[in-house]
Amino acid sequence: MKKIGFDNQKYIEMQSRRILERIDRFGDKLYLEFGGKLFDDYHASRVLPGFLPDTKINMLVALRDSAEIIIAIHAGDIERNKIRNDLDIAYDREVLRLIDAFRKKGLLVSGVVVTRYRGQPSVDAFAERLEQLGIRVYRHYPIEGYPQNPQLIVSDAGFGKNEFVETTRPLVVVTAPGPGSGKLAVCLSQVYQEFRRGVRAGYAKFETFPIWNLPLRHPVNLAYEAATTDLDDVNMIDPFHLEAYGVTTVNYNRDVEAFPVLNSMFDGIYGESPYKSPTDMGVNMVGFCITDDAVVQEAANQEIVRRYFQAACAYKRGQIHKDQVYKAEMIMNRSGLSIEDRKVAVAARNRAKETGAPAFAIELADGRIVTGRTGSMVGAAAGALANALKTLADIPEEIDLIAPIVLQPIRDLKTKHFGSENPRLHSDEFLYALSISGATNPMAAQALKQLPKLRGCEAHSSVILSHVDTDTYRHLGLNCTCEPERETNRLFIN
Repeated sequence: MKKIGFDNQKYIEMQSRRILERIDRFGDKLYLEFGGKLFDDYHASRVLPGFLPDTKINMLVALRDSAEIIIAIHAGDIERNKIRNDLDIAYDREVLRLIDAFRKKGLLVSGVVVTRYRGQPSVDAFAERLEQLGIRVYRHYPIEGYPQNPQLIVSDAGFGKNEFVETTRPLVVVTAPGPGSGKLAVCLSQVYQEFRRGVRAGYAKFETFPIWNLPLRHPVNLAYEAATTDLDDVNMIDPFHLEAYGVTTVNYNRDVEAFPVLNSMFDGIYGESPYKSPTDMGVNMVGFCITDDAVVQEAANQEIVRRYFQAACAYKRGQIHKDQVYKAEMIMNRSGLSIEDRKVAVAARNRAKETGAPAFAIELADGRIVTGRTGSMVGAAAGALANALKTLADIPEEIDLIAPIVLQPIRDLKTKHFGSENPRLHSDEFLYALSISGATNPMAAQALKQLPKLRGCEAHSSVILSHVDTDTYRHLGLNCTCEPERETNRLFIN
């Protein structure tokens, strides 16, 4: 049974109250910059066992009668077709996915703001598509010297020239498909224009990590650094908070570096800044809901090692620079960890040495580790999946869950009709075959029933997995990593 170190229900209650208190502080309206992921926050659920991936959106659902949402997207990200790596979809498509997800939860989406708009044709096409779907689109423009020229920024020639988003509710959440989308500028632009209209609007920031009331070198905060090597974020003591209150809190470098400029903007908008530090701007209550610090530290340490493997594989694929791998390795070493601390990685490597071929390992919730080798009929990822389901269902390893008469037609379809050079079944193909077999084979049906027990388990491959196997394991909810080794020397793999 997986140990729990975080009280999810307490968090929802505390966080909701904190946001309502911040609305009351300003009076009429609060623009809440929402950093990180509102949906599917698997990083938080991994480092804070007990935190559910959709906790934050469910917290907002509890406030939905008072809340509405603005989605910000950087015009340059549309133009460059920027990809959200964890879901492998472009930012413009992620906007559509987010709108659908918000609507499904009963949350109002006020519109989409395209930031730093310069008249790009691809952006105009995107805006036209949204408007045809009944979604309002607003354009915000580049401001010369942003954010270093507050006098221009907080003026009619700065924030004043942006298109104003009409909102009707006291809480306006500003979110985005990814970092660097311009959420802060959207919030401050709205606050400035609200004041011009006689509405006293406030600004606050919701950022789950780093956790401000945990130590600087706490594994949870280091895991955040490991997860954001591409952003060059570094956790640091908030010097403004320490000077103002004599209390040590943790923030990250970008907010600390930007705070003097933000303070000047607040002075220009409010007449006097409501905040004395970057920490003051936040409303995050996560740190108060940790119930077992030892469990959380161990979970975060495992995430640090996972992030190293992810960075090493991304570099091997040519997706990131070597510096990001060095940074991930440095964080792992600083935490006193090594790749040997990931049990499934050790098991997969050992199995690969034994067989002389790619291998795969899965650590079950009770600590047992099962492995899979590359066979004649199935790949290592599918083999490990089969062995894990057998173990959970108490089915002897030597028993075949799927008869060859079922497997062979699938192999023939792949090689003879789909042009695949790999006759072995991937993990998704294995599951389809297992589902078919379950109609007539009680043991196959029993094995299928074990799939929910794999969620949250650890997995590792001795080679970089195919996209198909990666997606299958992600959908099943396993935390999967790979050795930064290619299975073949081929340059193009379909």
